[in-house]
Amino acid sequence: MGYRTVVMYTEIGCFVVCVAGWILVCSTMPTEIWTWSEVSGIVLTTSNYFSNLWKDCVSDSTGVSDCKGIPSLFALNWDIHMCRALIIISIILAFFGSILVLVGMKCTKIGGSEIVNAKVTFAGGMNYLVGGICAMVAFSYYGNKIRSEFDDPNYVEQKFEIGVGVFLGWGGSTLLVTGGLIYSILAGLPKSCRTETTYTRQTRSPADSRASTISEISSATKTTRTTASNAYV
Repeated sequence: MGYRTVVMYTEIGCFVVCVAGWILVCSTMPTEIWTWSEVSGIVLTTSNYFSNLWKDCVSDSTGVSDCKGIPSLFALNWDIHMCRALIIISIILAFFGSILVLVGMKCTKIGGSEIVNAKVTFAGGMNYLVGGICAMVAFSYYGNKIRSEFDDPNYVEQKFEIGVGVFLGWGGSTLLVTGGLIYSILAGLPKSCRTETTYTRQTRSPADSRASTISEISSATKTTRTTASNAYV
């Protein structure tokens, strides 16, 4: 299996990983359970509170649930706005990263020359990497906030635990960061290989020229001797 084939299959695998990470990050937006808390009331009645960045919900043991959107954007804390912005930025960057990678991958043959493909692939990998870092910061900050409030003995309000939405976000952002790093490394490999090949050719060119010169002189000498022998006869 040649070098180009190995790189091609690696790029395809990274593309699948990054798209899976992008889907996981996108799935956290409609997921309602970022935080959850269970409060036991009277007999046979238990209330479950859960929320995400966009709305708060409550359900009971009878299966009835009700969700209410956050009424005012200006009433929110700055950290909720930050998490929202970082996740949206991550989704947008990963989307454009997918487009750039599809253009620059070796199996698609859309970008043109190998150098152009490497540059486009590097740009797509950086989009994945930056998008994954943005999502990782948002989910990590949100999860750490829930943990610190839960462990704080002076926090008198209702305490929540980390929900499935945050774990999905961690998994998706990890896949985006991993795929972006691999794409960035793969985009730099062809350049180093071309540089090494060029250097090898430049190193061998003087020896090859000397060898060709010697062979030309030898052939000319043999031709002269043959002509002289024929003239003497």
